[in-house]
Amino acid sequence: MTGTTKVVFQGEPGANSHIAVNEAFADAEAVAMATFEDCFAAVENGSARYAMIPIENSTAGRVADIHTLLPASGVHFVGEHFLPIRHQLMALPGTPLSRISRVYSHVQALGQCRSTLRRLGLKPVVAADTAGSARQVAADRDPTAAAIASSLAAEIYGLEVLANDIEDEAHNTTRFVVMAAEPEPAPRDAAVMTSFLFRVRNVPAALYKALGGFATNGVNMVKLESYQLGGQFFASMFYADVEGHPEDENLSLALEELRFFSANVRMLGTYPASPFREAIREPAENRSLRPSPGV
Repeated sequence: MTGTTKVVFQGEPGANSHIAVNEAFADAEAVAMATFEDCFAAVENGSARYAMIPIENSTAGRVADIHTLLPASGVHFVGEHFLPIRHQLMALPGTPLSRISRVYSHVQALGQCRSTLRRLGLKPVVAADTAGSARQVAADRDPTAAAIASSLAAEIYGLEVLANDIEDEAHNTTRFVVMAAEPEPAPRDAAVMTSFLFRVRNVPAALYKALGGFATNGVNMVKLESYQLGGQFFASMFYADVEGHPEDENLSLALEELRFFSANVRMLGTYPASPFREAIREPAENRSLRPSPGV
């Protein structure tokens, strides 16, 4: 990567997505965007090379907005990055914790710190995002307000961290996908992931039959999620992640069977698997939850 390469993320400077960009693309220009739609558009129109987009969290689950945007988008997955999320409670410099009464942050961040906030007797207030909450607390100068955000946000907006790492679960990790306008070749001599969307035909046992090929061909499906399509209760879209390359014989056969029983299949991309995946398979005593050094 070069310094002129732009990587967009949703949120404000200091967001966890900003940290993910810095870790995966150390020499690129991280550009904040207001919405996920803006990130998708920036990649599709060529104003940015990549987008760093959160897709799921180990505590809060999937980022629903992304799944609803993917079917109509033209983006491709070209990488993934896992970021352990460390939430900091921050307020105006010199403010004692005892004076804080309410805490602003993104709904997922508040949910990931629910037990801690209850124990401290603090009222959670939903805001647009984590870094934006930190910026607002700094701007309002209200000594009874605090924010949950990253250490980077505290540094950027001049806030003081009152409590470190207040997330309820130590394993709290967000998986990001790197999106581009065009697919990029995935290595054939290393572990890769393949992601796709599909909608099965409206016939009995269609899902069972569509997925049967992955089992009979020995393909490991690590993620399968369903969600309603266009607000209709009878039309479900499925998102899946599998291990392997579509040119591998076993995955090729499995996808062929999937297409036979599906009304629509859209390949999102094949990309290098993050070393984080291998790390979490190791025995607990040898496990490291540090993020991968890059995409």
